[in-house]
Amino acid sequence: MANLDAGETIIPVLSFSDFPEDVQLCILSFLTPSEISSFACTSKQFLSVCRSDSKLWFSMCDRRWGSKTQIKKWGSGMISFKHLYKTLHEYENLIGFWRLSSSESQARSPNAIPNQPPALVFFEWGSSFITGCRVSPSNTASYNVVKAPFLWMGISPKGEIVNFLEPNSQLKLDSSSIALVQNDLISSLGNELVSVDVFHKEDHIVIEERVSFGNLNVLNEETRVFESGSPPDRITSELYQYFANRTSPGGERAWRRQRRRERERRGNKKWDSADFVKIVDCSPTTLRPLQGLWKGFCEDANLDFFLMTYNDIGVITCRRIGDSCKPFFSYAPVFWTSNTESPFSSEEEYIYDTREHLLPPGHLLCSEKEAVSRILYIDSSYDLVIPGLSTVNPHQAEGRIWQYGDGTFGFGFLRDNHIIDLRHIAVDGCLLDATESL
Repeated sequence: MANLDAGETIIPVLSFSDFPEDVQLCILSFLTPSEISSFACTSKQFLSVCRSDSKLWFSMCDRRWGSKTQIKKWGSGMISFKHLYKTLHEYENLIGFWRLSSSESQARSPNAIPNQPPALVFFEWGSSFITGCRVSPSNTASYNVVKAPFLWMGISPKGEIVNFLEPNSQLKLDSSSIALVQNDLISSLGNELVSVDVFHKEDHIVIEERVSFGNLNVLNEETRVFESGSPPDRITSELYQYFANRTSPGGERAWRRQRRRERERRGNKKWDSADFVKIVDCSPTTLRPLQGLWKGFCEDANLDFFLMTYNDIGVITCRRIGDSCKPFFSYAPVFWTSNTESPFSSEEEYIYDTREHLLPPGHLLCSEKEAVSRILYIDSSYDLVIPGLSTVNPHQAEGRIWQYGDGTFGFGFLRDNHIIDLRHIAVDGCLLDATESL
């Protein structure tokens, strides 16, 4: 035994098993499921801890999503937390903004489909479900935006995935009504709800109505949102065929023909399939101050949504997101920009001063000329995306982007006498000026 010097003490070495159980669970809740599996192989004692659904897997769910949703209410509290963890991990990527795919919107007409899919969707956490909301401009001559829930995604008490929507966003559902739907007790809700499949692959989702199953039905395990790995053979074949048709030469026409035949075979449907692309960069950053979702009033005095994106070489694309029935709404002018810092020349001051700011009635311009911190010169053209089109700005158009001191900006073309001032649609993932649908 080693001799100790006077005054020295032995500090006991603690192992993980010496910690209290609540401390162990707190530490383990930061691990991933694969790391939990590896840890469980180290001893029989830890294997017992890792198998504890009500303790460890609840702690993992609660730490990660407890502040966003009510963990114990999912599946009416009758499903395992390990299964819940797997499901919520898949659902987490849905949270945020999604836009209707451009190819999808171009193929639609207002007379062909009774229920138009929303151009902009916002997914958020509910008490025991995920809610998808239509986001659209208000028609009240203000900057308000309308948030109308239309899609709900949850789990039944049997652990099965339940996805359903209300195509017109007119049926009001509270948490109790949604729980009835998840429990397959929907007789009191009528036939307004539609059971759907939600195919989820990275930053792309497809929402399709389920057919030949009566009214609303619970989805079985093989049609759930997919995670990494190989889904069942039937689903694999459908997914490969779907994405191959959308990307191969001539595949778009073949895909449309196939979908038309399916519609004829399936008969009257309440919801035609729609695919959406996730808006990953929906907020501006220091290096990309124009990036994200914006709203502003255009020449027709209506509020419109805009998506500004950057590419790797600094080219900015401005895409209008709105009513898919409007001509060319999905086409995007491309801005090439160069910077001009203050002080500005008298010519630039004249260009700014002689233009009218498009604002709703009763709103005053809050960013005067003194607050313009930066001017970007732009050249814009529709020719790159609509070759040969002579009715929509066939020539390159010179314009300006005026960045204001409050972080917003406005843009306009020299051929016009107005400036479209843009405001944020959302900040930190939260909608601004949101109102519930009537």
